[in-house]
Amino acid sequence: MKYINLAAFICLLAAGMHAHAQELYVFTEPASNMPAKSIGIRVTNEGILNAGRMNRTIPEVMFSFSKSLMIHVQGSSSDMDGKYRLEGGSLYTKFRFLSLDGAQRHLRAAAFGRISTSKRPVYTEDINLEGDNSGVQAGFVVTQLLHKLALSASLSYIKAYERESNKMAGMPQPDQLIGYSLSSGYLLLPVVYKDYSQPNFNLYVEMLGKTNPANGRSYFDLAPAVQVVLNSRTRIDFGYRFQVAGGIPGRYTKNMYLLRAEFNFFNSLK
Repeated sequence: MKYINLAAFICLLAAGMHAHAQELYVFTEPASNMPAKSIGIRVTNEGILNAGRMNRTIPEVMFSFSKSLMIHVQGSSSDMDGKYRLEGGSLYTKFRFLSLDGAQRHLRAAAFGRISTSKRPVYTEDINLEGDNSGVQAGFVVTQLLHKLALSASLSYIKAYERESNKMAGMPQPDQLIGYSLSSGYLLLPVVYKDYSQPNFNLYVEMLGKTNPANGRSYFDLAPAVQVVLNSRTRIDFGYRFQVAGGIPGRYTKNMYLLRAEFNFFNSLK
């Protein structure tokens, strides 16, 4: 009997991921977490098209300890400084402190933080803690699910802490930024949900921005993306972000595609 109960529990977790697939944003994180006691593995490839073809690979392991707390451990390597090499890593954590549930809708709010290290030289006042810079980030994110539509907004403070050896003489240097985002996700398929093994097809449009409070420079990117979720355990993302307003000179993420594969293992943590 206990094995039957365990199988039913895993199916319920998977169905929960399926039902809220439109919250699995590509360029940002929602306020919701993975199912409790789960482990996720991601591999992300970013292609940066600003000055020739440059690639970055980001492996990531995610641990969901409870419905409220999860942690991501992330590494980064790229050929942005010539040959492919390890750049650094980061630790991301998210704590969900608000959950208001209803029929086919819910509201989530969470606090998040990130600490990162990178050995890349810095040429711009932009701050990217997923490969380019050493620093910290703290903020809040709110996500609202309305049947097949999910909306999310975030606000954060980002501070760079670069080694002197990484700073390039005569070049702009990163200090602090305010980050913000507005994301939407829509579940296109299946039209009618029957079971958790049905493939999901999701469409996303995300708006990503940062502002330097010291000088007022800012930028605003638009990032459309598509996503397929298979058996409620595997997701494949493809998206592209491009600048639509403002600009911070020298930033690397101005024109960038993203390709990601993610695999989830439910009830893996005891």
